[in-house]
Amino acid sequence: MATSRRLRGFKRWMKANGVDCSDALNLVDDENDGVSVRASCDLKEGDVVANISKPACLTIKTSGAREIIESAGLDGSLGLSVALMYERSLGEESPWSGYLQILPVQEDLPLVWSLEDLDSLLSGTELHKVVKEDHVLICEDWEENISPLTSSLPQNVDPDSFGIKEYLAAKSLIASRSFQIDDYHGSGMVPLADLFNHKTGAEDVHFTADSSHSESDTEADESDNGDAVNEATDEDEPSSKSSSSPEQFLEEVPGENTDNEAEEEEEEDEEEEENSSMLQDDLSGLKMIMVKDVAAGAEVFNTYGLMGNATLLHRYGFTEPDNPYDIVNIDLELVTEWSSSSFTSRYTRSRLALWRKLGCAGCESQNSEYFEVSSTGEPQTELLILLYILLLPDDAYNKLDLAISTKASLSKEGKGSSSPSSPYVLTIGKHKFKLGESENDVLLTDGVSEALLTIVDKRESLYGSLTSFEDDIAGLKACCLPKDRRLYHSLVLRVSERKILKQLRSYIRTKANELSGGKRRKKMVSKS
Repeated sequence: MATSRRLRGFKRWMKANGVDCSDALNLVDDENDGVSVRASCDLKEGDVVANISKPACLTIKTSGAREIIESAGLDGSLGLSVALMYERSLGEESPWSGYLQILPVQEDLPLVWSLEDLDSLLSGTELHKVVKEDHVLICEDWEENISPLTSSLPQNVDPDSFGIKEYLAAKSLIASRSFQIDDYHGSGMVPLADLFNHKTGAEDVHFTADSSHSESDTEADESDNGDAVNEATDEDEPSSKSSSSPEQFLEEVPGENTDNEAEEEEEEDEEEEENSSMLQDDLSGLKMIMVKDVAAGAEVFNTYGLMGNATLLHRYGFTEPDNPYDIVNIDLELVTEWSSSSFTSRYTRSRLALWRKLGCAGCESQNSEYFEVSSTGEPQTELLILLYILLLPDDAYNKLDLAISTKASLSKEGKGSSSPSSPYVLTIGKHKFKLGESENDVLLTDGVSEALLTIVDKRESLYGSLTSFEDDIAGLKACCLPKDRRLYHSLVLRVSERKILKQLRSYIRTKANELSGGKRRKKMVSKS
């Protein structure tokens, strides 16, 4: 396959800017899927297939917009977005033009989808509410931090390059392609390293730094509103030194050390320390190292971490069928809604308060509390404990409340354990009761099972009544990539979530049958 024009330009740019790409790597340019990396010969574990100089990375520190960014007090994804928009606005005048021209205008993350697409494709999924909330917060960030910068841009920079559409596009690239580089540069765009596609649990190549104090996994660092964020010297490369303000010539008062002199000395010390740190960090480069053998012709994959499809689609714009790390969340709000429909709101609040006295809590994200259901359909123990307490008879509830208020405590078995499936140990006086793991059987009473099935139905109803689980499976089979890209990945997410809910129903019924069967066997034994 002939090398595309933009790939030839990128390769020339790499050679001129300290990015050494091994001949063992074959960069393949596909019009539909973008650039991917394949092995041009057999690759062995430990092979260094790329060396990347830090000045070649596009960061806040290396961008020509550094002074603008730092004067505005921006950092993280905000600052890096400005750096990326600024360099893109310069076109061929940017020191990164050969790299930027190989990137897409934007990654097709839900973040850049229309509200119509979000509502029609993601309704009911884990992403629907999260992405809409993200969009509002990001628009606020643009209004407060990015829009005001247009008045201070150089004359050769078009203010329209910093619009909300351009900001969302920059955020999508940063979210899906940036790497943590080191303490000085922070996060940034790393040419070549960002071309390796992801495969869950199947890492072929690893991104790392030479220096002993800075090693980076390829999973992007996160800040701000849950988005991934990130961060020379030849004549053709941007300077990493910041511009200083004009010197102030002050009349010295005899015998008096002015505050301005002290400030100048402090600034000089800080600049010297920063330059020293920069020099030390930039002397050490970045590497791509093979962590397993790859046969000639095969694609070389990176991995962004062990993530379910909701996270993959949110951060990177794609999904993986049969992803073993998929989960489904059941919001605490759904549980309290069910309880309040069966009991009074006051009843629900008091039982929820008791649950919290036990030290229980769900998972939290963006001011939302929820419970996870694993890919195998097993519910989080904290959810079962809550339902168990909500359904306790008043007498048992009052006794438990009194015991907890006086001398009971709840802790996770195993020091430092944070796994949702780790058993809780309830201690009342000298007595200890385990709640969790195999003891989930104790929690899954007939009442808890019935309540949980009702809540699962509520969770399922969020997908709407127009399409069933079977309809989604049929729709997924009929999808054609890349034409139906958004629909395809949305359906993969919906199908994976609904499959877990189906497995949760099966889990509940199986455990309930086992429990009732055990009770029958005990009765038979006692009678005999």
